[in-house]
Amino acid sequence: MQAVVLNAFADSANVKQQFAREYADRIVQVAQLIATAFNNGNKVLLFGNGGSSTDAAHIAAEFVGRYRRDRVPLPAIALATDIAAITCIANDYGYEELFARQVRAHGRKGDIAVGISTSGNSP
Repeated sequence: MQAVVLNAFADSANVKQQFAREYADRIVQVAQLIATAFNNGNKVLLFGNGGSSTDAAHIAAEFVGRYRRDRVPLPAIALATDIAAITCIANDYGYEELFARQVRAHGRKGDIAVGISTSGNSP
């Protein structure tokens, strides 16, 4: 059983290392865009389906909260946390409009919208 656990952690570490090698430049670029938005007084809108919606909510909470150190709160909104808006938009406009409509409502020029997908296959 211990070997199964150790192999699972080794596999996870390998996937993360490969991801970092392939996408480090892109991650830095996105981080710089987000930092510029915050420095210009803009906000970040985050969204995702299923478990990715929870990832989006967690990231938004860390921006608004403190993350690793005390600092001013950074404006971020998770778009999958308002169940009334979600059910209203899905019912009235269809699921395909769920996040687009919220981005149009809350987003302003200079804001950043971040979609999160674990599988990469979400519409």
